Amino acid sequence: MDATQPRRLYQVWKGSNRFFCGGKLIFGPDVASLLISALLIAGPSVAFCSQVISKISTSGKNGSWRDRDQAHILGFPALIVAIAITVLDLIFLFLTSSRDPGIIPRNTQPPDLEEAFDRTAQSMEWVNGITHHVQLPRTKELTVNGFSVKVKFCDTCLLYRPPRASHCSICNNCVQRFDHHCPWVGQCIGLRNYRFFYLFISSSTFLCIYVFTFSWLNIIGRKGHYGSIWKLMWGEILSLFLITYTFIAVWFVGGLTIFHTYLICTNQTTYENFRYRYETKVNPYDKGIFRNFKSLFFSRIPPSMNNFRSWVPTESAEAVPLTPKVGTDITSHIEKIDMEMGNKVSIGSITPDPDFGGFSDDLKKNRHDRDLLQFPTLQEPFTEGVVTGRAPGLKKQ
Repeated sequence: MDATQPRRLYQVWKGSNRFFCGGKLIFGPDVASLLISALLIAGPSVAFCSQVISKISTSGKNGSWRDRDQAHILGFPALIVAIAITVLDLIFLFLTSSRDPGIIPRNTQPPDLEEAFDRTAQSMEWVNGITHHVQLPRTKELTVNGFSVKVKFCDTCLLYRPPRASHCSICNNCVQRFDHHCPWVGQCIGLRNYRFFYLFISSSTFLCIYVFTFSWLNIIGRKGHYGSIWKLMWGEILSLFLITYTFIAVWFVGGLTIFHTYLICTNQTTYENFRYRYETKVNPYDKGIFRNFKSLFFSRIPPSMNNFRSWVPTESAEAVPLTPKVGTDITSHIEKIDMEMGNKVSIGSITPDPDFGGFSDDLKKNRHDRDLLQFPTLQEPFTEGVVTGRAPGLKKQ
């Protein structure tokens, strides 16, 4: 491809994701684990369905009452339900793994400090009176439902993350309402796919219980046919294997289902729970059990903030993002803008602590809500809680 030609966004994406079907499907870098998970689900299910079909076929050839009773246990209803659950489980797995989990578009430059300060004579004199190095604060504070919430600056994506967002080190993206990166689905679990992830693990749990129960019923129903326990074990070895397999698997997927049910009831994420985020303070996102479930399963999924099939200019696509560490000098960027405008202004040194304790009261008064917090323009309004304070959008790159 000619280097001067524009390319699709997914072709120059800075994250570690893998794209298929021309950018329509987005996976994590460990997408191969999706095939392993699908095999672990489909393999035992196919074995169970094969056993049921075999029992139905044997019952049809042999007209004895004993075999007809056996057909009622492993008959067509059991086969149809097993196939339906398996298909749904695999669909939920694919929907979890192949969609944008809520990736926040990264910036190519840090927030503009000239937009963060009011250019009044008093504030500019105070700023100019220190040194010539400007630093970005590591954290900022927002108010969510009346509670103070800190948001952090991401050195990789060059933005202040929205509340509950976090940067995934595996996918190399900031994700809205980041829950965790699941190696079994090969994708981050976030705002846009958590619903399908929960349906995936809950349907997997139900499938394990279903196969386990009917395999036991099959052994119990065939006990009198073999005469001894050893003959029964050898004659129904597939049922014994399925019982053992599903018994082990249900502890894993069942435990996940119970844990995430608790998280939904309390409106937490795995990331927040493992960090004991709400052990000593109130969770501002908890709306009650009923409303928490309603907001998860009966609300519209926000649209993706990225159009991976959109065309991007080659210059912007191949530009190396400026990735300063928080606290580094970015004065040259402001001075360059002022020089181009014919009015160079030297901005002084600001070295605030995360809570802005180092700012003077006059600066706080003049700045009001015009802080350094900047969110991408395509982001939907927050669905969990009311966030107060100004959050200006980023300039389009």
